[in-house]
Order: sequence, then C-alpha cells, then structure tokens
Amino acid sequence: MNRYVALGSSMAAGPGIRPLAAGAPRVAGRSARNYPRLVAHALGLDLVDVTFSGATTAHLLSERQLGVPPQIETLDGSETLVTITIGGNDVGYVPLLMGATLPGLFRRLPAVAELLDPGLREQALSEVEPALQAVGAAVRSRSPRARVIFVDYLTLLPPAGERAGRLPEDVVHLARHVADGLQRCTAAAAATTGCELVRAGVASREHHPWSAQPWTVGPGLPLPWRPWPFHPNAAGMAAVAGLVAMSCGGRA
Repeated sequence: MNRYVALGSSMAAGPGIRPLAAGAPRVAGRSARNYPRLVAHALGLDLVDVTFSGATTAHLLSERQLGVPPQIETLDGSETLVTITIGGNDVGYVPLLMGATLPGLFRRLPAVAELLDPGLREQALSEVEPALQAVGAAVRSRSPRARVIFVDYLTLLPPAGERAGRLPEDVVHLARHVADGLQRCTAAAAATTGCELVRAGVASREHHPWSAQPWTVGPGLPLPWRPWPFHPNAAGMAAVAGLVAMSCGGRA
C-alpha cells in the first residue's frame, strides 16, 4: 500500500465525532471518521494519522505535545501523500471564539482579554505565515516523493452581515479577520513551498454552523460524545475528505 501521513490539529483530528480512532491517545481527540481516515479508505492508502487536538506549528515541527514527539518525525520519506491542517492554534482562532461565548465578566479576565485583543491577533497572524512556510518546507524535505497538501480550516462563522447567534458582533468581526488571514497565510505558504492547497474554507462558506446544512458546530460545551464547539461535524469531515480525494484524482 501507499503510505499516507496526516499531520495537524483538531480540525483534522475531529474531536467528539464518534467513534474514537482505535489506539489513539484520548487527549488527541482523533476520530475514526475524520477526513484522513475517509481519504485513506477512498484512495486505498495506508494511513498514519498523528493529528492531535491543540497542536500548533511548533508541535508539528519541533516540540513534544503531552509527551508525544513532534508530528513531523513520523515522516520517513516513503510517503506518497501528506496532508497538513495547522495554524489555527497559533493565531488563537478557536480559543477566540470560545472566549466570545463567555459572560462579559469572564471576557475581562487577562487570558481571555488577550485572545480578544485585535492587536495581539494581528501580531499572531504576522507570525503564522513564516511558521506555515517552515512546515511546508520541512515536510517537502522529509517526503520528497509525496504529494503534500495543505488543507485549510472549514468555515466557522456566517458571512458579514449575518448574525452569528448571540456572539458579540465585535468579536465575530475579529474572528472573521483572523479566519481570512489564516486562509491567506496558508495559501501563501503552500505556494511558496511548492505544496498543493485544498480550500476547505472557501468550499464551506455556505455550510457554517447557523446554515441549513452545517459542516461545523457552533457554540456549546466541549462534551466527549458530540463534536466539539467550533469544530467540524461528521458531514464536514466527509466534505473535506471529498475535496482531498478529488484533488488526488479519486473520490471519497
């Protein structure tokens, strides 16, 4: 079989989408129905899935995460496909949205206030593009025979002009800016490093949590028996798998 390695954060792992992946660390939040597994099944690939909830570009490249080695160490050069979904935790995208769901008093706590600070989010965006470029370059170097595909994040908010439930509009505006910036940085990193790009964000614009056919989940509590808030649901994972498989010339 051809070897496929999936790298990334919770947006690829699929926390809360039942069932859990057999043998995966529970803290990884890795679903047996995440897009890497669906792609591997559709294309007949031998999957090594090291996606991990909470991962940053540093966890992918150089830092251990809860005792687990950097994800890139999984690559041995025999891969024919590598997918990468990363960067959101670097810029505080989902934590920002989670902070927006808190009562006003809690939003003034220092840690939450930092997440909601436009200047700090802008600084984080300025730092994520070179980090993503480093990821792309390192993966290309370690897996020279592989198709390397960045897969950006599914849409988590309705378009401008539409309400996002009860989320404060100023925070929603900031989160949209962060999401747009992350998409631009991911696309630029893919182009700069010779990687491919699957634009899950563009494909899912009409499938936000408040839409008729959502691919992602809106506000709520992160309970283990259902998809986590501001994360893909099963339909979203299936949709991303279809996009990735089609980009590889197959069908999910």
